[in-house]
Amino acid sequence: MSPRAGGDGVDAGRYGQEVFRPEQPGEAERIDLGALAYDDLTLTRLRALGVGPGWRCLDIGAGTGTVSRRLLREAKVAGVLAVDRDVRFLAERPVPGLDVLQADITAPDFAPGRFDLVHARFVLMHLPEPERIVSVLAGLVAPGGVLVLSDAVDLTSDRTAAPDRAPDGGAAADTPYAAAMRAMWQGLRSSIGTDVSWVPSYPQLLRGAGLRGVGAEMYVPPLLRGSPISRFWADTWERSRASMVATGLIDGAGIDAAVRYLDSDACAALSAGMLTAWGHRPGARGSAAH
Repeated sequence: MSPRAGGDGVDAGRYGQEVFRPEQPGEAERIDLGALAYDDLTLTRLRALGVGPGWRCLDIGAGTGTVSRRLLREAKVAGVLAVDRDVRFLAERPVPGLDVLQADITAPDFAPGRFDLVHARFVLMHLPEPERIVSVLAGLVAPGGVLVLSDAVDLTSDRTAAPDRAPDGGAAADTPYAAAMRAMWQGLRSSIGTDVSWVPSYPQLLRGAGLRGVGAEMYVPPLLRGSPISRFWADTWERSRASMVATGLIDGAGIDAAVRYLDSDACAALSAGMLTAWGHRPGARGSAAH
């Protein structure tokens, strides 16, 4: 993929190119740790929206395919087209009803058809022009179908990072976790263009794309010692270490301290939240050819 302008106006790569490379040992395991933290909530929401038998589903940025397979196994959908820029992990675990497409959804010719469910989790935050991409994905939703987007919300701020106050009234020192998260978000923005500032606007973008019945919810997984989400962040920091250090906000020792903090009983912090927003295409499901 060609470089593009990142969040800081420099040439940036793409997810899986500069960081989180799929060929790097352990990347599938890192993705699956995230799945352990979020899949139950995702499946609960999709089923509450009516996803079930007879539905044709498009899973964008499907990763290792955990959501796609659970849609087939638990929701009994008719079929899932799982799309990713690199499909090696999907190809390793074929199941009946799961079709795989290697594609870039930002490409002008991306047009895989129309689906009852279009789902993308932790995808748009890494892409340029989220407003245009939301419009493209909304156009893939068949009448009566639903578009569901989930992405990260950064809850690291001066207040959440340092809830205690020093005796002189000044702010207490940041936790190692908060320092690492701020460096990670800035490093990813500079290196691959990740921008989570758009995420709270997803409900408005869905309405602007012509969808109705728009709703949203946010989930913040607990950072418990040894939990999948804690292990996910520790591994994510390791893989994005170079871009984090390049920000000047943290050094290698600071990242190591953050990893130890996550695995300690002293950890008292908020993970990044996952905001899920959805919107429906007006019409009766099945009233248009897929």
